[in-house]
Amino acid sequence: MPATQALRPRPAHVALATGFAVAGCLAGAFYHPAPWRPFDLWAHLLTLLIALPLALRENRPFAVLVVTAAGFAGYLLLGYQPSLNFWVPAVAFVSVAARAARARIVCGAALLTAVIALSGVCGRLPWPVVAVQALIVPAVAFAVGLTQRRLAARNAELRRLTALLDRQQRQEARRAVLDERFRIARELHDTISQHMTIVTLQTGVAEYLFHADPPAARTALGTAAAAGRESLDELRRLLVVLRTHDLGGTLGAEDPADALPDDPLPDDLLADIGRIPALAERLEAAGLHVEIRFTGERRPLHPGLELCAYRVVQEALTNVVKHSGSTTADVEVRYLDDELRVTVVDQGGPLPATTGGGSGHGLIGMRERAKMWHGSLTTGARPGGGYQVQLRLPLGQDRNGG
Repeated sequence: MPATQALRPRPAHVALATGFAVAGCLAGAFYHPAPWRPFDLWAHLLTLLIALPLALRENRPFAVLVVTAAGFAGYLLLGYQPSLNFWVPAVAFVSVAARAARARIVCGAALLTAVIALSGVCGRLPWPVVAVQALIVPAVAFAVGLTQRRLAARNAELRRLTALLDRQQRQEARRAVLDERFRIARELHDTISQHMTIVTLQTGVAEYLFHADPPAARTALGTAAAAGRESLDELRRLLVVLRTHDLGGTLGAEDPADALPDDPLPDDLLADIGRIPALAERLEAAGLHVEIRFTGERRPLHPGLELCAYRVVQEALTNVVKHSGSTTADVEVRYLDDELRVTVVDQGGPLPATTGGGSGHGLIGMRERAKMWHGSLTTGARPGGGYQVQLRLPLGQDRNGG
């Protein structure tokens, strides 16, 4: 802050100083009892000297107290009546008690006590009154100043906490942005992995049948092309979400929360349990026959729960195609009173069952999805052959569909 701006007084302080100056001059001019010296030009000048420095009491509290106390002492020693000038050093000491260091407060209290005692002596008051007045006025001024100091400290602490809260909110917003993008990346993996599996298998079939059975090869290529187009469409929509706000710009934005899209995922990407049959139809082209059973009372659930169940089924069936080689799989979606239970079972294939569930990011992603909704995921080889994936999601907080 520039020095000139720091010394610029507040309008309220200027008004208070002007009020004391005008009131002191008027009181002296209209009220001058006989024992006192007439209120002449010097008295007016001294009154202005005593009162006007109050305008700077916020920026220079101790200096203002010294000037006002010295001016009032000189005013009294010249034989003028105390008038309203009596209160000016007390007001100056309030600012000292509110803003100055402890040593200056002690010195200021001693200075104010001395000048108040001088005022009582010059006013020919009884000594008990002089003593009480010299003690009470500094004590009251100190109490008022201490209250202002505590209030200023609380306001400063409130500003600090507000700034801290604002920084924390910005950090939480940045974290939310990153979490959203990680979630979208997981959606990208689940979606593209399943489609690319179909594309890879069908192109392999087409290559094998290219000369032996051209119509079947063309059918396989058509299926691969359709899966590739659908994969590209979903990839494009996901990338549109990611590009809505550039990650680098988001992390440097003034309000990172504003960088989150209103609808992080388009409606057609918010997959639910009802899309499992369509998923099974796509996998039919890859040579996997999927039987789907729904048991229990079907009801709408939270979209996040539905998406979790769908993605686990998608990943489990993709693993069957990629790792098991089985031609059949069963999917059971069971609605219980307090739980949604999804089971995916394959009957086994030419590959060992120990690889049926995969061991990479897919299995980790399924488990993380289950944890997000306080659920559990169990996987393992079946005693009679094949592999089983079972997802259990609690519904105690979701009876009304969210």
